Parts: sequence; C-alpha cells; structure tokens
Amino acid sequence: MSLQEKDRQYIWHPFTQMKNANNILPVVKAEGLYLYTEDGRKIMDGVSSWWTNLHGHSHPYLAKAVAEQFNTLEHVIFAGFTHPKAIELAERIIGKLPYLDKVFFSDNGSTAVEVALKMAFQYWHNNNQPKTKIIAFKDAYHGDTFGSMSVGGRNAFNQPFFPFLFDVEFIDVPTKGNEERTLFQLKNLVEKKDVAAFIFEPLVQGSAGMVMYAPEILEKLVKLCKTNQVLTIADEVMTGFGRTGKWFATDYITIKPDLVCLSKGLTGGAMPLGLTICTDEIYNAFLSNNHSKTFFHGHSFTGNPLACAAACASLDLLEKPTTWEQIEMIVKSHQVFKSKIASNPKLKEVRQTGTILALEFKTEENSSYFNHLRDRLYQFFLDKNILLRPLGNVLYILPPYCIQEVELMVIYQAIEDYLDKK
Repeated sequence: MSLQEKDRQYIWHPFTQMKNANNILPVVKAEGLYLYTEDGRKIMDGVSSWWTNLHGHSHPYLAKAVAEQFNTLEHVIFAGFTHPKAIELAERIIGKLPYLDKVFFSDNGSTAVEVALKMAFQYWHNNNQPKTKIIAFKDAYHGDTFGSMSVGGRNAFNQPFFPFLFDVEFIDVPTKGNEERTLFQLKNLVEKKDVAAFIFEPLVQGSAGMVMYAPEILEKLVKLCKTNQVLTIADEVMTGFGRTGKWFATDYITIKPDLVCLSKGLTGGAMPLGLTICTDEIYNAFLSNNHSKTFFHGHSFTGNPLACAAACASLDLLEKPTTWEQIEMIVKSHQVFKSKIASNPKLKEVRQTGTILALEFKTEENSSYFNHLRDRLYQFFLDKNILLRPLGNVLYILPPYCIQEVELMVIYQAIEDYLDKK
C-alpha cells in the first residue's frame, strides 16, 4: 500500500473536504526551497509551507541546534521551572520589541492570540473596570480556538460555532479610500468606554486574501485606542520576522501596540511555538496576594526547549546581513514583476507588502476563499511543480528567504503562462 493510500485510510487533513481530497501528496524529503515526493517529484515551496518556513527546509543550522538541545534537555514543566533557551529567546525577542516587557509562551498562532485576548479581558477585570468588548477588522483571521474564532470574520470556516462565539464589534479594513470610514467607526466604538481591546493583523490580512493597508492609518487607529484607554493587540503571526520588509509590521508605526502575538516564522518553520508579548503595565495587573488575579493559563509544552532552541537558531540566521540581502532581493523582484503584470486584463488588483505579492483575479464570483478559481489555479501551478496555495481567486507568493532570483523568475514565468492562457 502506498503512502497516499495509507494516508487516505487513516488521516483527516486540515482545511480539506476529505470526500474529494484525491491529490494528497506524500512528501518524503525537503531541502531548501524544494519538497520531494514519494513518486520522485521536486516541487518549489512558493508559500513557505503555510507561511512558516523562513530559511528553507531542513536547514542544517536549525537541525544542529535542535539536535544539540535534545541531547541536553528535551522538555521540562514550565510551571516552577525554567531553562536557558527560554530565557535567551525571551530576552532576544524583547530586544527586537523594546517597548514590551514580558513574554508568555504557548504552542501556535491560535493560542498566542487566545492568550492575548484572555490577558486583555483579565487585565480590566483585575483592575475592577467592566470592559468586555473587543473590536476587530471584518474578514479577519486570528486562529481556530474559540476565542480566536470569535475575533475572526464570521464565515463558513466557523459557521457551526456561531452560537458559541462571543460578540465582537467588527469595523471595515482601512484599505485605500476607506481610511476615514474605518477611523470614524473605531472612534464611535471606543468612546463608549466599554472596549477591552482592538485586535488587528498589521498591514496585511492574510487569510482574507492578502488584503493590505497603509501604516499611516494603522498609526491613527492605534493612537485613537491609546487615547481612549483601549488595549491594542498586534497579531504578527504571519507578518513577523521580515515578511513585510522589516522585522515586524509594527516597525512601520511609531505608536506601539500593548500586546504582540508571534508564531509561524518564529522557529523558522522547524517547531511549533507561540509567544504573546505584553507591557509591564499589563503584567503588573496580575501581581497580587489575591490568587484569583493569577493568569491561569498554560500548555503542556509551554516553553519547550527544542522549540526555543530552534527559535534562537532562527534569530541567529535572521540577524545575518545575507538574510536581509535576500529579503531585499525578493522585495525588489516582486516590485518589478508587479509593475509588469499590473495592467493585465485578467487581474483585478496586484498588491505587495515586503516579500508578500498577491494577485487578485477577476471572476464572475465575488472575491472570497471559496471562489472556484482556487482549484484551477492550484492545479495549474502544481502541474508545473510549484506549490502556490491560492486564497480563492487570490494567488500569492510568500517564499522562503533562501529562494534565488532565478527561481523567482520560474514562478513569475509560470504566472505569466497562466495569464496568457485563452
């Protein structure tokens, strides 16, 4: 029995309608930009395996760091104990986000967001202020736990759970031309003085279709929250670690969030890990002789040493000038290609922020994750041994930083081939 047949017999895959999932590809090896399948195919990973893989697959430096850590300390309970790699990682992350002070560990992006929401709610509870509302952008995606689903767009992803999600005030995304409307909506809500926090994906809404907006309006929105004593949560799970051309998307604004959520590229795609970073003001609200003010949240693998070692090794690679030269190359290559195809009649819009390039195709259907063009786009590029996983009618490139210019050109040429199809 082949791996594909065994997979079909035993495994339930995420975001997949298993009734017609006939093309699950068994990957037996990965190196750099490439995935190698059981039947010998060599496939370019143009989406960094769900936006996680920063430096390329099976990077020897990350592998060495994890192996050395495994032979030293593979795991320890994180309540009442600590270890060197967790301390190193926390210190280094605070060094990159110097306006924040404390790091809370979890396991993935959803849990990093869940932690931030619980911190925000309990911060006001501990301060005896009845603030129970959350504000989020329409069509947001922040994860799949119940809290993170609640602050995400209400759609088919979470429809069965609508009765169990807490109420959220959703405002328009401040895309070009909509900035003042969004600002007006936020102003009306925060002036009611019952809002605990505003959560946002800074500059790029990923799963919504790589929807992009300017840092100038984000600055105004964060400032408005600060003025009205509303906590701000930046979900940098996708945008962190160079994806937007800077270390973090919030590096483009001068008024900083109160909490930041990190995951995905945190370990270079090598291990699951999430971080929620907050200010001392938030942390201090939990310090009390009253034990009920404790933050009672944890995970079995909180602060896992292997994941922390991978994250520290990934930071080592990110701090190399050569990595930022690669990022700059990707940014400039995307800019040139964007200019080349922007006027193509098949495209509604071409968007770019840093290393993220998105092409929104014109279709008779509305733009959405469930647009039927998705399957045709996916298969067209997979047939060319390129993994691009469209968000409905939005095709995007978000490559590992190890990609070479000539390899980017292969992807660009494949896109042009599709655009030239009759």
